[in-house]
Amino acid sequence: MSDIDNILNDDGELSEELLMRYATGNVTEEERHKIESKMIDSSFVTDATEGLQAFGNKSKLSHYVDDLNRQLQKETNKKKERRAKRKLPGMDWIIISVIIVLLLCVLGYAVLHLHYHGMKN
Repeated sequence: MSDIDNILNDDGELSEELLMRYATGNVTEEERHKIESKMIDSSFVTDATEGLQAFGNKSKLSHYVDDLNRQLQKETNKKKERRAKRKLPGMDWIIISVIIVLLLCVLGYAVLHLHYHGMKN
């Protein structure tokens, strides 16, 4: 399972499958202790496990989790596409060109200013 499909697997210790088994009560005492100690450390894990346990139909839980993961991936891809569309191609060259033009303007002003004051004195 890829990282984007399993948002709870941040440090490789708690997997989606382990949390699903915890929600249905099919874990060993060692696994239960591991999950509950993570719940103490992370409010996100606490909310996730409480949400899974409060879910009414345990048999359809896996299907709903898969659907949510797919929807999350779609939304993430949409945001990436929008961000890519906003970025202009060759943006680096545009920025460099603008900086060069601004420097030339400042340099031109300085030369004219010095030339004008040099003629007064």
